[in-house]
Amino acid sequence: MNVKKIVIVTPAKAGTLHGNRTTALRWAQHLTALGHQVELVTQWRHGDQDLMIALHAARSHDSIHAWKSCAPQKPLVLMMTGTDIYRDLPAGNPQALASLQLADYLVVLQTEALKMIPHALQGRTRVIFQSIQSGRKLFRHNSCFLVTVIGHLRAEKDPFRINQALQYLPASSRIQVRHLGMAMDDVFARQAEKNHIQDSRYRWIGQRSHPNTMRWLASSHLMVISSLMEGGAHVVSEAIALGITVIASDIDGNRGLLGEDYPGLYRVGDGQALAALLHRAETEPAYLDLLESAIQTRQALIMPARERASIASLLDELDTPDRSAVHPRA
Repeated sequence: MNVKKIVIVTPAKAGTLHGNRTTALRWAQHLTALGHQVELVTQWRHGDQDLMIALHAARSHDSIHAWKSCAPQKPLVLMMTGTDIYRDLPAGNPQALASLQLADYLVVLQTEALKMIPHALQGRTRVIFQSIQSGRKLFRHNSCFLVTVIGHLRAEKDPFRINQALQYLPASSRIQVRHLGMAMDDVFARQAEKNHIQDSRYRWIGQRSHPNTMRWLASSHLMVISSLMEGGAHVVSEAIALGITVIASDIDGNRGLLGEDYPGLYRVGDGQALAALLHRAETEPAYLDLLESAIQTRQALIMPARERASIASLLDELDTPDRSAVHPRA
């Protein structure tokens, strides 16, 4: 094996719980296990590494440009985030587009994201599903039907769609919602607190440690992810690994992880449609079984061994003597 010195660039700072940081740390673990030397930085200026893996086309552009300016022959892998794919590329962000052209390979985290990659770059794009170490479900309280919403409170997450959905549920519903995640500004924090005052079924409990968040998820009857855009949410993969039912907004990022025909998708921004699926999951055991079965069929995709093998295969491709002959520049 050709041992490499690898630098991973992610704009998410150490100690944060952002998905990009989680992805960078997981890749670092896989690469280290494969025998490589790995360093994580938020910005690259200089160094003697053999390979750069950068997350976020626009926000890591300065590092990407510096890398290719210093050593054009050294390979660069760009991992595309949800913001890259569903906001910056459609908007024609010049930094994001420039980063794509500089990358030797692109990585996306779910199959639907391929649709958004320019046709000329598809040949050097790889799908590598995020892996999760399997956990186990925990005891569920019989006193309620627990629904978790996990994600920072910001506009892209459509965080309060669950509150609209609660208004459409019958009075007999036993659903209780626990919302985990950091409020990205005071406006979101105040709204979350107001929502609890107006409806005691909802409670925002803020950002928790990852182990504590996983305990909440593992004890849930189901999880709701209501995002407007996702590159491939880590928490969806975590729910799949635990076998926790998911009800999700019908966007590419969710569909690419859960499957094109997943029976728990609702129209984006439609609180009434979300409520209808929640009510079915609570009151129709056959529907809940259907969702659980669909989740179980996706578990093989997120096994750590599969992700590590995919990363190893990507590194083997980078060692091709003439990459440009296999993946010519657009």
